[in-house]
Amino acid sequence: FLDADYSQIELRVLAHMSNDEIMVNAFNQDEDIHTICASQIFGVPIEEVSKQLRSRAKAVNFGIVYGISDFGLSEQVGIKRKEAKQNIEQYLNTYHGIREFMNKVVEDAKETGYVETLCNRRRYIPELKSNNYMVRKFGDRAAMNTPIQGTAADIMKIAMVKVYKELKERNLKSKLVLQIHDELLIETYENEKDEVIKILKESKENAMKLNVPLKVEVEEGKNWYQAK
Repeated sequence: FLDADYSQIELRVLAHMSNDEIMVNAFNQDEDIHTICASQIFGVPIEEVSKQLRSRAKAVNFGIVYGISDFGLSEQVGIKRKEAKQNIEQYLNTYHGIREFMNKVVEDAKETGYVETLCNRRRYIPELKSNNYMVRKFGDRAAMNTPIQGTAADIMKIAMVKVYKELKERNLKSKLVLQIHDELLIETYENEKDEVIKILKESKENAMKLNVPLKVEVEEGKNWYQAK
């Protein structure tokens, strides 16, 4: 089995859609995005970022994509709610492009009633006009998340088609057997392995042109567990 996994695809999509200078530069220079984030929001030199700070920054990075609350972050990383709120504010004050993008997406959705992915796939969000506060907040999170997660899903489907076509056109016996989120799993013959790895990387990394590179990691094993 060959397992091809996108590296941080949703954050890369977020970097592209928000065009945030710090995040775009970090990905283009192939830096550790979570270490960079920790250094920025906690105000410590990169070389002094501890595993704990990196882990907290990672939670904020991925949490922002889902519109994480201070309560949600505090529960996830085991810190006080006040501190979690400060971390989120520090993040949004540092990554200005992301803050502006998130605000604009929600405001536009309130006007139009929907959001779209980069491939123009549309999701209507009636919750934004609800009389219930909690339902409206869900609408805010859905509006922020859908363009990012939806675009990542679009990219994945384009990549799947590319991989399938390449396998077929080259008359390879290897088969695409499973897709799990941003992973593709191929059952391959030993004598085709190197060619299939190349197909996987090229197809997935070139599925869509963004202003940051799409990065793919390929693992192998006799079963899915070993390939992970």
